[in-house]
Amino acid sequence: MRILMISLSLLAAVNVAGCASGLGGGDYERVEARRVMSVRMGVVESVRPVKLEGSNTPIGTIAGAAVGGIAGSTIGGGKGASIAAVVGAVAGGIAGAAAEEGLTRKQGVEVTLKMDNGELLAIVQEDGGENFVPGERVRMIQDGRNTRVTR
Repeated sequence: MRILMISLSLLAAVNVAGCASGLGGGDYERVEARRVMSVRMGVVESVRPVKLEGSNTPIGTIAGAAVGGIAGSTIGGGKGASIAAVVGAVAGGIAGAAAEEGLTRKQGVEVTLKMDNGELLAIVQEDGGENFVPGERVRMIQDGRNTRVTR
């Protein structure tokens, strides 16, 4: 029961960490406020769905290793328990990292734009439900570090 509670707590922590910041056209980091951004106009040429890989922080690995080590240590006795704890920690770390990546994976969209100057650009961002359609006039906003497509 104790292991289940620890597992659920760590899973919740990974899930919250994965929701910390968005990558969509309407998501801004605090440091982007009051920053000059250039705006260029263009027309949507095409839109296709993509997957944005999830987080790869140490949280999932450490959490999984802790749970796996605790679970492994309950198997066997003496040296067997120590070996099982190590094996459990390694397996748990691998499983925890995979779980974190899967839980924080997002649906994205690749928007190809034909800019007013004729340049063709593709921007990938989190799918925020904008439902861009080919032929639609949109804005591309850049600040030197981030680029996003908005209406």
